Amino acid sequence: MLDISAEGATPSTVAAGSVPPTAKTLVGAAYHRLRRDIIEGRLAPGTRLRVEHLKDTYGVGAGTLREALALLVSDALVVAQGQRGFHVKPISIEDFHDITQTRILLECEALKQSIERGDDVWEGRIVAAFHRLDRAQARLTDNDAEGFNEWEERNREFHRALISACTSSWVRHFMGILYQQAERYRRLVIVQQPIPRDVHSEHQAILDAALAHDSEKACKILADHIRMTYEAVKHLPPDLFKG
Repeated sequence: MLDISAEGATPSTVAAGSVPPTAKTLVGAAYHRLRRDIIEGRLAPGTRLRVEHLKDTYGVGAGTLREALALLVSDALVVAQGQRGFHVKPISIEDFHDITQTRILLECEALKQSIERGDDVWEGRIVAAFHRLDRAQARLTDNDAEGFNEWEERNREFHRALISACTSSWVRHFMGILYQQAERYRRLVIVQQPIPRDVHSEHQAILDAALAHDSEKACKILADHIRMTYEAVKHLPPDLFKG
């Protein structure tokens, strides 16, 4: 099992001031279904998103679908190319390297601040989050979409708890954006499993260093943890990046 995670965020955090629609609205339902299909690879990178075809697939009108696609443009999961319409945003090694390096800078700084300011409540929060993540990982099996979704949520909660004592709301905001942008790469790594890895032990080591309030050690382990997923992505088949 492999991991890229950061401070969690709801969809549409890329667009400043934007508010994601709830799944109870037509736009919200179309948005969430499209986003899931992009993240899980059913709509491959580079795919042209033809409104006249997709409106039947997703059971909504053209106007509703265009609103949902516009939200996905704000999420940087879809690109609008003038008269060429909408396309799923391509992925690349270069893009993921940029995401990885930026995430290391921000998340390690946030973890350092949290360790410096963390109290008993913070310690209890990260222990509880780790326990929930460990339970979810124990239930995870190959090709288990529901199990992976649970693990993904618990993984996000653990990393969110680690940096929850960081006082910068801007750091947490940008961490959410990075998490969202990395999700497609993480899904590829989970499915392909290009290199062996013990993510449970990595998370345990981060937890232990954080509880010991050893910020230097915790940040080093966290940075290595993040880089490992980039190394895994580099071993993926090149045709996965064609779009």
